[in-house]
Amino acid sequence: MRKTIKLALLLLPLIALSQQILPEEERARVVDEILEERFNTLLPKLMDDAGLDMWVVISREYNEDPVLRTMLPATWLNARRRTILLFYRNQEKNTIEKLAVARYNVGKSIKSAWDKEKEPDQWKRLMQLITERNPNKIGLNFSKDHNIADGLDKTDYDEFMANLPKKYHSKVVSAEQLAVRWIETRTPREMTIFNQLVDITHDIIAEAFSEKVITPGVTTTTEVEWWMRQKVTDLGLETWFHPTVDVQRTSEELVSHLYSFSGRPDDEVIQRGDLLHCDFGITYLRLNTDCQELAYVLKPEETEAPSFLVNALYDGNRVQDFLTQNMILGRVGNEILAKALQEAKDAGLQPAIYTHPLGSYGHSAGTTIGMWDAQGGVMKDDGENYPLNPNTVYAIELNTTVNIPEWKRDIRIMLEEAGFVGEDGFRYVNGRQTELMLIPRPKAHLGN
Repeated sequence: MRKTIKLALLLLPLIALSQQILPEEERARVVDEILEERFNTLLPKLMDDAGLDMWVVISREYNEDPVLRTMLPATWLNARRRTILLFYRNQEKNTIEKLAVARYNVGKSIKSAWDKEKEPDQWKRLMQLITERNPNKIGLNFSKDHNIADGLDKTDYDEFMANLPKKYHSKVVSAEQLAVRWIETRTPREMTIFNQLVDITHDIIAEAFSEKVITPGVTTTTEVEWWMRQKVTDLGLETWFHPTVDVQRTSEELVSHLYSFSGRPDDEVIQRGDLLHCDFGITYLRLNTDCQELAYVLKPEETEAPSFLVNALYDGNRVQDFLTQNMILGRVGNEILAKALQEAKDAGLQPAIYTHPLGSYGHSAGTTIGMWDAQGGVMKDDGENYPLNPNTVYAIELNTTVNIPEWKRDIRIMLEEAGFVGEDGFRYVNGRQTELMLIPRPKAHLGN
């Protein structure tokens, strides 16, 4: 019986997506065009801001530095052997060199600068390039505070330092500020694509939380999770984490926040009167989404969600507002967190905020604004002192606990939407949920 249900779910007609999904060849073209723009327009400014005139990124095949992974052309799925990239910025001449100490060019912009027949030793060739340019600072990807900026492995670091002329040792510094800015900063074209990506994410959730997928009393939470996962695959997309679907209902007590992500019962049958919550994200054109939304399963006599759930969602939106109005450029994550939490509590809410950077990675680099298990702020080695920068994207992830007398229990309104911080302030990338999705969708042409 269960296999028949799953098959039927997969064979249901598809809701048309509002955005076109490109074929692989077109995706590669777009990825490479964006990469060229980032190298030629964005990188020089970021190097100037970070005070680095040389950046050396070193990786080996299948052990890629997280930064290097974002620099590879679309047709490179991994580094090749040992791949070394060298970026040299000359502010006086307003030039930037993009070189690969590798046997081949790395995409269109990064030209091979190593002829193995002339110099068999890759490290010696790298040192020649460094000596010729005589940099003031040499940035390497090691960092205590930012995991994504800590991609240089010990072997390559030791080899680099052993071959580097002694006079340059004092010029070697952490490139963490540059690495994080490279990962977190979005170009205008990327933001156009991000809008489309979030729209696709919303469309998939809307279909998953509909009568096309869910039959109350029959369909389970696990089946909806796998439907979402299969939908992503069928569309030729990827997801960076397995979707989750959980239920809150009148007959159960509120459990810990961790329940939504780990320890939930499998195959929980969805019933009328349930409040559904999902956590879902996709990967497309080297960008990632992360979204949590809510749906209500109508009882036979209902045509809309109960007012107490509508009001609970409104409280969740209010917590979002307290957070986003405090996302001011230059503030660090702990300051934003403390101010937003206090203002929400002063308004009578019970908030929790755990917002993270979003973009090149799902849990990306940048300003950390709380963690679900660190509401007093994060420690320095979690990026406490890193400021909110312009042209960055965040998963506005949070919840508020709401008492529901009608259910004789508390519920948790958990929300997550992509938000962009620009020079002019904050905006949602593609809107946010302000109304509960209803299952089934009411049919306006039918009377009582």
